[in-house]
Amino acid sequence: MSIESIDPGHGHSPAAWTAVIIMLVAFTIGTVAFFFEAAWLVWASAGLLVVGLIVGYVMSKVGYGVADSAPANH
Repeated sequence: MSIESIDPGHGHSPAAWTAVIIMLVAFTIGTVAFFFEAAWLVWASAGLLVVGLIVGYVMSKVGYGVADSAPANH
């Protein structure tokens, strides 16, 4: 049994990649908005961060998560 077969594949799914990209964009927007003192945009980016979490969770439940993209063991 190799290490690859034991590894559950954390982050190797479309759901994880989509969630992380959305959250990175939200964090980047929030950081720039904080620098320019645009409080409304900081809060909007915080909302986008939560949207990223929800999108990742929903995508994993509809079949784009790690358990669904991993090859079956025979």
